[in-house]
Amino acid sequence: MKTLVNRLIVVVCLLSLIPSVGFSAQARTEKTSVTATSMVSVNSATAEQLQNLSGVGEVTARRIVDHRAAHGPFDQVEDLLDVKGIGPRTLDRIREQISVD
Repeated sequence: MKTLVNRLIVVVCLLSLIPSVGFSAQARTEKTSVTATSMVSVNSATAEQLQNLSGVGEVTARRIVDHRAAHGPFDQVEDLLDVKGIGPRTLDRIREQISVD
């Protein structure tokens, strides 16, 4: 009887985890698809909008906006390499999500 109760507890615990795992995976998928389908113009986006890009956090987004304010609009996507915190790997990761329009 004790073994049956222990197994039942384990099953209940495992079942309680399933909805939360499914929800977080769904939330991640939704964010990815929104980001993947939306182009972000680095010449007009706010810091908050830039943070939706993969690998761009609050500090890097602020640096992009500050660089744009100090030096004018970006002529090409590769100009983002002049921003501290944006390296070749980050640029490759966000290249298809950004434009200079």
